[in-house]
Amino acid sequence: MSSVAAYYAGKTVLVTGATGFMGKVLVEKLLRACPDVEAIFIFARPKAGQSMEERVADMLSCKLFDRVREAHPDFEEKIIPIRAELTHPNLAISSEDTQQLLARVNIIFHCAATIRFDEPLKHAVELNVTATQQLLFLAHRMQNLKAFIHISTAYANCNRRHIDEVVYPPSVEPKKLMESIDWMDESIIREITPKVIGEWPNTYTYTKALAEFVVQQESGTIPVAIVRPSIVGASWQEPFAGWIDNFNGPSGIFIAAGKGILRTMKASNNAVADLIPVDVVVNLTLAAGWHTAVHRPKTALVYNCTTGGVNPFYWGEIEYHVISSFKRNPLEQAFRRPKANITSNYLLNQYWIAVSHKAPALLYDCCLWLTGRKPRMMKIFNRLHKSMMLLEYFSSQSWEWSSDNVNMLMGTLTPEDKKAFNFDVRQLNWAEYIENYCIGTKKYVLNEDMSGLPAARQHLKKLGNIRCAFNVVLVVFIWRIFIARSQMARNIWYFVVSLCYKFLSYFRVSSTLRH
Repeated sequence: MSSVAAYYAGKTVLVTGATGFMGKVLVEKLLRACPDVEAIFIFARPKAGQSMEERVADMLSCKLFDRVREAHPDFEEKIIPIRAELTHPNLAISSEDTQQLLARVNIIFHCAATIRFDEPLKHAVELNVTATQQLLFLAHRMQNLKAFIHISTAYANCNRRHIDEVVYPPSVEPKKLMESIDWMDESIIREITPKVIGEWPNTYTYTKALAEFVVQQESGTIPVAIVRPSIVGASWQEPFAGWIDNFNGPSGIFIAAGKGILRTMKASNNAVADLIPVDVVVNLTLAAGWHTAVHRPKTALVYNCTTGGVNPFYWGEIEYHVISSFKRNPLEQAFRRPKANITSNYLLNQYWIAVSHKAPALLYDCCLWLTGRKPRMMKIFNRLHKSMMLLEYFSSQSWEWSSDNVNMLMGTLTPEDKKAFNFDVRQLNWAEYIENYCIGTKKYVLNEDMSGLPAARQHLKKLGNIRCAFNVVLVVFIWRIFIARSQMARNIWYFVVSLCYKFLSYFRVSSTLRH
């Protein structure tokens, strides 16, 4: 057993955001790699008509936990759901549950947050800043707490070009902002939001920067660490390659490209697409929890969990590998053949949006309307364009992150730890990773069976034939209009037609002679 796994033996862990993408991967890894962990408390709440118990049951029954289920069939007994509301005072935890947490928790992994870029400022502050402060207040009362690990984002300080592994002072004192928005009217908050967030592109990155400062200021004697992942994507290796369960971030873009819906994207081909596999983030987080608890550093250590500095991968490369992958492993019932144009030019991007997005969407919706069905394609494209606009800031530029603390942490691990909790992204093969990522979106997000690949490939071939036929008809139409006005064009047209006729006649005669 590795030193990290041995440390978690007999420990009780609290995970917030456990029903989210990263949270559930963290829970799975803890159960699988640290089988002697005593218990895992997870915060949950009723949502979308499901009770807390139903949501937790759905989470634990998904494919992600198949390896744990096989090795430890009774793993669910170690999961203890706690009803909590992050936006409520004291997190709305019952007194009975509070007593359990105070007496038993040894390590906290705070993964809960809103990741919506366009979240209203008040709600973003409540979920990302106030909830973090409330959790720290609770942590101070815990009798056996050894470490508090806060999951932030590498883009919390994206207003800087070079980002060190330090907590930067915010432009506004978090406490003052929390007090102000508490009494302000929603309309006033919306009006002042651009001035408040300043150089930050959205409320998500801004409030995550505030949360980091709160962790540093409110931690007191609690050993804390902050993990900053960049753009979190599908798993690299664990529990199996390509696992992903949502449309967030790059996943939605990949699926839209694979379906032939997305044909253009405003990005710089030479900008670093700082993707980080979710299992890399989780492995680093668990290692950081061990290091923080055992070594108890005097100040909060920040870990920039990124790939750009040691294994860069560019948006232009992503476009090539994603399109290539979906041509080999197409999605079912694609709208068009996968093809994409990445450009940093605004006018060129708008041209491609008009030609490749809006025009086909209008044509398709007209066909739906004429056949008595409800038009829907334009709505899909409008939602896609809104998402793309939110991502433009991150796909058009690059950042530099220092990684001294990450390298230090890697250096403290034994060979067994490095294998069991691998976060060395220098080993990451991007072409293979993107291939598995695209297949993962097909299998786990869209729930498409790989046995349907032959039919999907046939569908792509049919779309290609339709495209060729359409192009021929379009060329003929344009030429006929032009021919009607020009004798020279008419002569060229008749010459081309005559040449084609002779060419076809030659092959027909050759074929007859062979038989």
